[in-house]
Amino acid sequence: MSARQVAILHVIGDWTIEHGEAPTVREFGARVGVASTGSVAYQLSRLEARGLISRTGHRWRSCRLCA
Repeated sequence: MSARQVAILHVIGDWTIEHGEAPTVREFGARVGVASTGSVAYQLSRLEARGLISRTGHRWRSCRLCA
């Protein structure tokens, strides 16, 4: 797992605790220092494929950490 993916997992956990839901793709990017929303979406999809996160809808804002 890349350092960026680890950072994204931390952002999901921290943001969800603070706000009750995951951040938007742009908010993910701002927190991990990536300007490209496509790059963030790619990393999120890789984490979802590995079973580390899941989402209930089509938006990344609905993603959650898997146990």
